[in-house]
Amino acid sequence: MSAPEAKPQLSDPKEIASIYAQVSERAAKLLKDQMKQQLSQGLHAPSDELGIAHAFMEMAAKMLANPYKLAQTQMELVWDYMQLWQHSMLRMAGMHAPPVAEPARSDNRFKDAQWQENFLFDFIKQSYLIASRRINDAVGEVEGLDTNSRKKVDFFTRQFTDALAPTNFALTNPLVLREIVSTKGENLLKGLNNLLRDLEAGNGQLRVKMTDYEAFELGKNVATSQGKVVFQNDLIQLLQFNPSTKEQHKRPLLIMPPWINKYYILDLREKNSFIKYATDQGHTVFCISWVNPDARLAQKSFDDYLTEGALAAIDAVCRQTGEKEINTIGYCLGGTLLAATQAYMAAKKDKRVASATYFVCLLDFSVPGDLGVFIDEEQITSLEKRMQERGFLEGSEMGTTFNMLRSNDLVWSFVVNNYLMGKEPFPFDLLYWNSDSTRMPFKMHSFYLRNMYLKNLLRVPGAITLDGVPIDLSLVKAPSYFISTVEDHIAPWKGTYLGATALGSPVRFVLGGSGHIAGIVNPPSANKYGYWTNAKAKTLPATPEEWHHDAKHHEGSWWNDWTQWIETLNGGEMVPARDPAKGKLKALEDAPGSFVKNRLDKPA
Repeated sequence: MSAPEAKPQLSDPKEIASIYAQVSERAAKLLKDQMKQQLSQGLHAPSDELGIAHAFMEMAAKMLANPYKLAQTQMELVWDYMQLWQHSMLRMAGMHAPPVAEPARSDNRFKDAQWQENFLFDFIKQSYLIASRRINDAVGEVEGLDTNSRKKVDFFTRQFTDALAPTNFALTNPLVLREIVSTKGENLLKGLNNLLRDLEAGNGQLRVKMTDYEAFELGKNVATSQGKVVFQNDLIQLLQFNPSTKEQHKRPLLIMPPWINKYYILDLREKNSFIKYATDQGHTVFCISWVNPDARLAQKSFDDYLTEGALAAIDAVCRQTGEKEINTIGYCLGGTLLAATQAYMAAKKDKRVASATYFVCLLDFSVPGDLGVFIDEEQITSLEKRMQERGFLEGSEMGTTFNMLRSNDLVWSFVVNNYLMGKEPFPFDLLYWNSDSTRMPFKMHSFYLRNMYLKNLLRVPGAITLDGVPIDLSLVKAPSYFISTVEDHIAPWKGTYLGATALGSPVRFVLGGSGHIAGIVNPPSANKYGYWTNAKAKTLPATPEEWHHDAKHHEGSWWNDWTQWIETLNGGEMVPARDPAKGKLKALEDAPGSFVKNRLDKPA
């Protein structure tokens, strides 16, 4: 005799009542706050600051101007659905039939077994994939659109189709339906409470909670490498980390992270910390920790980031160690600053930078990737108006832009988990860092967007002047190492390659696997992704395609390749390990310092 089927556990009435009370209180408060905001600001129709409506109107006009192409697209869609119907009939008859449409291997939305095993959910999935593919293809093939309009249409159409995925709705997601049955709907009530909480946190705008923020503390379980703050000014704190070897390379190593994020992406945990890895290889590691600016720093310019940031850090490292030559690393935007700094120093006959390593860094902005959707004259002008009013670009706005570039992973997966499943997000250090947004000073960010992204002037000799010095990247002669990643959507590798050709130095270009973050934070112990090098070319070929044609794939992490490269340059000269507390500069406080602890959602 079979065991009786287990009945779903009934929820605790006290817990349900408590959630109802929270929902009611939060809803009332949000409505009250929104009414106050509307009354204080007035009721204004939203403007098309991104130019989306204009781009889609242009696309619609071009599409209707070619009725034959439109009819062909419609017939292809009908044919796909006829094939799907035939596939479904065969499955209903118990026969095997190959799917008409399948999700990409990297698409995690349809991992639940029911999407394959259940006839109805398989039909819903394939129907969505067919429609999504045809819609994106149709708008992508419209002829006659200008480049900016095409980028916007393609990008926001993908946003639209991603938003309409059946996984994002309770009644068409088998995982959510099972949760509704097992909890008798309590998950939806908890999800509503979570939604109101996130609206509350965003002051009326949805700020999706991605991780358990209370699970992490800087200096305890993230940013754990020990050291001292040995220098500070308005823009930076300079961290020097404790040695882990008895001897260290004579040349110290200075890391310039992007100020668009916090430095501890390179020091999340001991097992994947690049900072710890470099220290273990015998480097005296210094790292800039940028200030999280407010309106007081609105007039800080790119010149200031050069003089008070990069140059000040280089000066401090040389004073602290007594050395006249250093190795440097620039990550993303930090690499853009590093290259500009090297060109500035070259013009001044300053040869203290003995080598430069660039992590996923653009020096040529002609291939900006998906970020190019947000860069044009109209959008920058609109952004400048908002920045001028506040004195800065709000960090959450920048974070939303980056999250949209990977909306299925960084938006919709959390919508399902938090609001449909009614669960709390899992503690994840990378997402804790990703949510730790930073502001951009008005004057600096305006200069950066206009002169680099919009006009692509950095690689043009003398087109940009910083602190009175025309910048010419071809004057940079110190050896350079470029690591880019094949799936990078922020700094596409073909764009970073073009930037590498702008330097006058010998360059080792390496292409890693994965993307902008995972491809860089890829320790040897993980043994993931691999990387490509081209040993045949003595100098960089003119195009990335030429380079890749003769490139060879290697297993493991590019970190090992970089170590061999930098040790060859260092020449094996070692010195006794340097204690940051015993250098020529006064230790101001323990790492990670106070600048990095200023979270915008929880100010220090």
